[in-house]
Amino acid sequence: MPEKEIQQKMTKISDRIKRITESLPEGVRLVAVSKFHPVESIREAYNAGQRLFGENHVQEMAEKQPQLPDDIEWHMIGHLQSNKIKYMISFVKMIHSVDSLQLLSEINKQAAKVNRTVDCLLQLHVAKEETKFGFTPEECHEMLEANEWRQLQNVRICGVMGMATNTDDTEEVRNEFKEIHNFFNEAKTKYFADAPWFKELSMGMSEDYPVAVECGSTMVRVGTGIFGPRQY
Repeated sequence: MPEKEIQQKMTKISDRIKRITESLPEGVRLVAVSKFHPVESIREAYNAGQRLFGENHVQEMAEKQPQLPDDIEWHMIGHLQSNKIKYMISFVKMIHSVDSLQLLSEINKQAAKVNRTVDCLLQLHVAKEETKFGFTPEECHEMLEANEWRQLQNVRICGVMGMATNTDDTEEVRNEFKEIHNFFNEAKTKYFADAPWFKELSMGMSEDYPVAVECGSTMVRVGTGIFGPRQY
């Protein structure tokens, strides 16, 4: 890519970050989704003040992490396989995609090995697409009710993550975000009343984050809206 074209792209990244962060209410954080984008683009976003970056694949995150500043907060936002946890456990700040007690237990096991406590979000599935991972609200209530998770000393459940159906029907999207928010409130009251760290609601992506913010999101995950189309 010619130098001039690189510079233009970099300016766009910093401009987009500025525009998005200025549009977010106080208390709502931006996770820049950097999957399939090169280290140079992440570095430009970092230079624009961005510190939270989300990746969907453990291997890609583990390759990028050593090449970038140590104060970056790496968030794992994609579906996570148990056998990949060990490759990121020494540095990952938050895992958004916990969709089973078994996975939470394995994260706890690997975190104990490196003497860390890792922040986790419970992933809810309320969208219409069958391809989305996550607990149903009923499954998540059952898991929390069973109380086995309370024995895990090296993970900290900090909230809930969810996605809305990929549709142009804004009312459907809004209703699904409200359902996730309602679950968050119920869980906070019933299971985490004495846990001040249970405060994160990770909802909203490039196309629907303004609606997610309306519905109480504290973290929005934006990729294309910052970096442009993915570079496969």
